[in-house]
Amino acid sequence: MQILKGLLHSLPYYLALMRFDRPIGWLLLLWPTLWALWIAAEGSPPSELVWIFTLGVIVMRSAGCVVNDYVDRDIDPLVERTQTRPLAAGLLTSRQALGLLLLLALLALALLLLLPVRVWPWSIPAIIITVAYPFMKRFLQAPQLVLGLAFSFGMPMVYVALEHAFDLVFWLLLLANFCWVLVFDTEYAMSDREDDVKIGVKSTAILFAGNDKLIIGSLQVSVVLILSWLSVLLELSKTFYLALLLAGTLFVYQQWLIRDRERSACFQAFLNNGWLGAIIWFGLILGF
Repeated sequence: MQILKGLLHSLPYYLALMRFDRPIGWLLLLWPTLWALWIAAEGSPPSELVWIFTLGVIVMRSAGCVVNDYVDRDIDPLVERTQTRPLAAGLLTSRQALGLLLLLALLALALLLLLPVRVWPWSIPAIIITVAYPFMKRFLQAPQLVLGLAFSFGMPMVYVALEHAFDLVFWLLLLANFCWVLVFDTEYAMSDREDDVKIGVKSTAILFAGNDKLIIGSLQVSVVLILSWLSVLLELSKTFYLALLLAGTLFVYQQWLIRDRERSACFQAFLNNGWLGAIIWFGLILGF
């Protein structure tokens, strides 16, 4: 009974460690996975795959957050935005975090076993990238490049599950998502830039310096142009172009938000990408 009371007491902290109260993380990972599902299945993906990949995204993103906070448990107390995270605030122990990570790993394994055997080997590099990413900001000037790989890995797994070739459309989709990840995570890093400089953490926000808004804008234009090319190859209906127009409008809004590089506004620009990914997905559904 005492153990159960302890678990119930700690449950909110476990959920916070997984960012369950902040779905933006798994949404940004989910949208490109759903893009790939709809494209590889030509607009009619099997419902079981949709559910498996959706749950898989949530579990893997949760696991990634636990790994990230465990690795950064000595750094997070020094950053204003992350001081209240469960490990940084001492609300959970490192041992409790590792126990949660083991549980999430078992859930991920159970979901993986529901997929065709040919998909299983692809989980190995996905896990390696998930575990490696939190360390990258200590060594790489642009750790967002590694995050771009991590947030794109659902795409090849989807294509393999559906036995679809890695054609030109696949590579364009991968490139568009990679550019998009650089956009939203640089906006995210802009909100932490001052703290990151003080503690020696690296990011594209620091690397791009005064050119950050220009580079983000160039990447945003690239995303729209690549998706436009993709739509021509797929012969999507004009509805998809409306979705691209709306997405482009959101990109313009994000540029307005980051115009003064103010911390909370940059974070708001990052959050805005959750709507952008959804718009592209709905555009694909209607476009087919």
